[in-house]
Amino acid sequence: MAEFVLGIDIGTASSKAVLASTGGEVVAVEVVEHDTQRPRPGWVEQDADAVWWSDVCELSRRLTGRFPASSVAAVCVSGIGPTALVADGDGVPLRPAILYGVDTRAVGQAAVLSSRLGEDEILARCGSRLSSQSAGPKLAWIRENEPDVWARTRYFFMANGYVVYRLTGEYVLDHHSANQAQPLYDRHRGEWIAEWADVVAPGLALPEPRWPTDVAGQVTAEAAAATGLRAGTPVAVGTVDAWAEAESVDVRRPGDVMVMYGSTMFFIAVTSSPVVHPQLWGTVGQHPGLHTLAGGMASSGSITGWFRDLTGGRPYAQLLAAAASVPAGSDGLLALPYFDGERTPFADPDARGVLAGLSLRHGAGHVYRALLEATAFGVRHNLAEFAAAGVEAKRVVAVGGGTQGDLWTGIVSSAAGVTQEVPAVTVGAAYGDAKFAAVAIGAADRDADWNGGGVAIAPDPADAAVYDRLFPLYRELHERTADVQHALARA
Repeated sequence: MAEFVLGIDIGTASSKAVLASTGGEVVAVEVVEHDTQRPRPGWVEQDADAVWWSDVCELSRRLTGRFPASSVAAVCVSGIGPTALVADGDGVPLRPAILYGVDTRAVGQAAVLSSRLGEDEILARCGSRLSSQSAGPKLAWIRENEPDVWARTRYFFMANGYVVYRLTGEYVLDHHSANQAQPLYDRHRGEWIAEWADVVAPGLALPEPRWPTDVAGQVTAEAAAATGLRAGTPVAVGTVDAWAEAESVDVRRPGDVMVMYGSTMFFIAVTSSPVVHPQLWGTVGQHPGLHTLAGGMASSGSITGWFRDLTGGRPYAQLLAAAASVPAGSDGLLALPYFDGERTPFADPDARGVLAGLSLRHGAGHVYRALLEATAFGVRHNLAEFAAAGVEAKRVVAVGGGTQGDLWTGIVSSAAGVTQEVPAVTVGAAYGDAKFAAVAIGAADRDADWNGGGVAIAPDPADAAVYDRLFPLYRELHERTADVQHALARA
């Protein structure tokens, strides 16, 4: 008898599956790592079949090898987004998927479209200005730079939409993901903007907008053979990974804010009505009637990985111990975290990382702590813009791999002046997908809390005082070096 729900999330560096009961108990977790390609500076891509579909098949087979396929009542998949994957009339990808805001190749198309359609009009209808985060300009880039590919393009997918298509044959995309395909979707009307689609992607039939908890279709016999799932198993539509992660920690009430510690730092604030801020991303939420204001730094966990590799692959535990022995402020060392450009609170693909104040007394622990502090100042900068938009953070929930241990989260709490909740269950977006699947088949209530308990990380008053003095210098350091950063990025 079917008793479990399966959630799968496709991430930047790995994919994860969570099998849970319909009441939210985690039964099993599986993870597979994968590669992300950077074929040129500013280009970040993934192969939809070799990564997205292969991961889903591998994870499903692992779990159905441990539990009967008949025990899985429903499936839901989320993934990195917004992405731009184009496919031919048979649904076969024509090129690797262009990833979210870390891929900056389409900034020129974003500028042209903003001028043609009107920057303020796009902001009003879509909730966000065009930037490297927007999927629409990425489609325009393919059309302009790869005309042979575009001539054969019949489908536009994001990660969850492509997997749903492979599982069920249905061509759908959730409303939230559609909203991140600016300037193609009107968040007030909840539908595609036909006249703008004709400008951005002429001739392309766009997927049917649905909600993450809608049933898109059932697993086909072909997909069952590839995944080990039972043919006929219901498949929910799913959404972008960060919003599935928000669902996983019950961030769905106005005043809730999620801070996601991953390869990039991401922020989602839930609001009861549409909120517009020129530097942030306003979207519909993961459920009808909800709205969100979001932001995302281009680099956070990826910086710590870079430094680990630079220092010979030292274990994170060793680096964290070294950083913990250094006082707040890193003994006069200050960093900027813009190693991969920046997304919010300012859109600047040519921003670059900076280390200021280096001396011969500084060691690896100083540098590592300064990098953690740089990301914490980025969090503070973003949350200040949320406040400027009138969004009050009543409850801040920290999620992601960076919440393991208390050093990084403690630095962020002290630097940003917020208390963060670290939930009891931190398996990630796939857990939110499992809940979406349960809701889709009527086995769980949308408003039920699945993730109670956890711990609170409060600011340290002494460290907070240090960071209050340093934050203006952090802002000034960027302003004074921005021209140099841009020149070096274009060298």
